[in-house]
Amino acid sequence: MPEETIVKDPFKTEEYMINMGPQHPATHGVLRLLLTIDGEIIKKVEPDLGFIHRSIEKMCERDSYQQIVHLTDRMDYLSSHINNEAVCLAVENALELEVPDRVKVIRTIIGELTRIASHTLWWGVIGMDLGALTTYFYGFRDRELINDIFEETCGARLTMNYNIPGGLMFDIHPNFVQRTKDFVKHFKTKLPEYDQLLTGNVIFQKRMKGVGLLTKEDAISFGTSGPVARASGVASDIRKIHPYSALDRVEFNEVLFTEGDSFARYRVRIQEMWESLSIIEQLIDNIPDGDYKVPTKAVIKLPKGEFYQRVETARGELGVYINSDGKKNPYRVKFRSPGFSNLSALNHMAVGSKIGDLVAMMATLDLVVPDIDR
Repeated sequence: MPEETIVKDPFKTEEYMINMGPQHPATHGVLRLLLTIDGEIIKKVEPDLGFIHRSIEKMCERDSYQQIVHLTDRMDYLSSHINNEAVCLAVENALELEVPDRVKVIRTIIGELTRIASHTLWWGVIGMDLGALTTYFYGFRDRELINDIFEETCGARLTMNYNIPGGLMFDIHPNFVQRTKDFVKHFKTKLPEYDQLLTGNVIFQKRMKGVGLLTKEDAISFGTSGPVARASGVASDIRKIHPYSALDRVEFNEVLFTEGDSFARYRVRIQEMWESLSIIEQLIDNIPDGDYKVPTKAVIKLPKGEFYQRVETARGELGVYINSDGKKNPYRVKFRSPGFSNLSALNHMAVGSKIGDLVAMMATLDLVVPDIDR
């Protein structure tokens, strides 16, 4: 009998696993993704976290309430002012401490400048992730103007430490109002360039539309927030749901899209920059006179109990949970970071896509890994 002939299928493939990170240039921070792929098709994405875990929540149990504030801008360092404000609001609400109107308005202006600075960096980097290097220089050109304002105001450009329980560390610089108005005027002429350069680019749109789909139901199920959730039609803006500081005295639109793809997440952030400009314009000429802080005890002690505060960072909802036993240090602190929940949706979005599409999905999640690892 002749030996049986074995016919191989030339189109047969098999699954194998590769690492994306922790030093891959497309990861925004030190994140490792373990990819199971069949050819170029993604079968599974497993995030491997903890490469820059610094035990911030545990450190909070050792520190005073004033010191905790300064740990939060090491999490999402692109939303430093807003993160600091979240802890200050939690402490102030627990103490039933009312800060001056001047503080509320300044905090809101600073927070929206922070949102724009974060979104401009994101916009520059998303272009670079997908091969358009020019966007990086445009985005950083505009972000530097905001950083100059921050540096003049509080001496820092990234980790701010400007908000403190009871108010602000310093009053605003005499140049603050004029420089902020100059920036708003400048940026209104530059945002249309973003659309000309990237938004309307045919190649960019083909890389983004229909990629990384996340339905409204899935966005809710995974606990996503911020632009990720709003791109899927989920009204989740904490500034609207639970206004804080001076956000209850301004008019702005919550930006919602229903497509739930990477391009929708991109468009949400572009429109949010216009809304932030509007908020700043409504407040910048109406900063009340008065003190920039109220006196607090050198050692702050919260009453016994549990306290929670939510704010809307550039990436979504940041929650601050404090469990107090009445001492100068909290018994327990827990941060509900937006990046962790948003990352949880990545596998659902990526299965069936190609590796190149995964880069676009990660870029539109706008991950800041220290915010996830903490």
